Amino acid sequence: MKSALSPMDRELRRKRIFSAVEPWLYLLPFFLGLTVFTLYPVVNVVFMSFKEGYSHLTRGFDAWGLGNYQAVLSDPKFTQAIGNTLQYVLLVVPISTCIAVVVAYLLNQKLRFSALFQTAYFLPMVTSVTAVGLAWRLMYNRNFGILNYLLSFVGVAKIPWLESAAWSMPALVVFGIWNILPTTIILLLAGLQNIDPQYYTAAKVDGSSGLRIFFRITVPLLAPTIFLVCIMNTISCFKVFSELYPLFKGNPGPFYNLYTVVYYIRYAMMESRNYGVAAASAIVLFLFIFVFTMVQLFIQKRVKRG
Repeated sequence: MKSALSPMDRELRRKRIFSAVEPWLYLLPFFLGLTVFTLYPVVNVVFMSFKEGYSHLTRGFDAWGLGNYQAVLSDPKFTQAIGNTLQYVLLVVPISTCIAVVVAYLLNQKLRFSALFQTAYFLPMVTSVTAVGLAWRLMYNRNFGILNYLLSFVGVAKIPWLESAAWSMPALVVFGIWNILPTTIILLLAGLQNIDPQYYTAAKVDGSSGLRIFFRITVPLLAPTIFLVCIMNTISCFKVFSELYPLFKGNPGPFYNLYTVVYYIRYAMMESRNYGVAAASAIVLFLFIFVFTMVQLFIQKRVKRG
């Protein structure tokens, strides 16, 4: 027979087991939250997208298949939503990135009141998008909005920002650019502060102009941060909804002309009560975001190699 463990050996064994288990006990609440609030909803949406005729009340469905995807891709509202979302992304991301690079570069200079301007640009991050959207709705007002008031000084007639189908997208884009600038500026400012000042010193010794230094040193060295910002902003802009909802009183544009993919998901889920279609449109949105992200990463690798 094997000899029994001594009390000291049993105590050492217990401590070793506890030392191995203790980190997982600390991580257990996190894993439970991740499973319940992230993994389960994602898996459930994927399965729900293949359930044709799914009923939220009975949890029953008619059959497994691609009917929900066929309904989504053949719906004119979803086609419009894809077009509007792509247009929004292709306008907001490059414009906001270009503006943010210039603003971050200026804020990085040792100028008077630079800390005050940094705080001012940071304020939109800590303000509710809905509350800010209501403020922008007042600024866009055709009769007493401040934007039309300022434009009147240069002879521009009153623009129906929120009442015209032609101007509703520009109004949404301008608000979207303003809303996304703070995060973009802060990230780019952090990237600028990580650039070695010796590069600028050497360029100034060689007699390079400020504009040449900006395009030959700042932009190339800031490229990794710019690509990161573009990827983050692309993902954010594909999910545009919070900017649209308060501007048009909960409607997708003045003539229902500004459906976005996220608004379509809300429409399918809350108004049509078609949860299978809503799930399928969410999966399609994920695929669009995934493809755009992969394209941007591919371009980034090609630029690095070049």
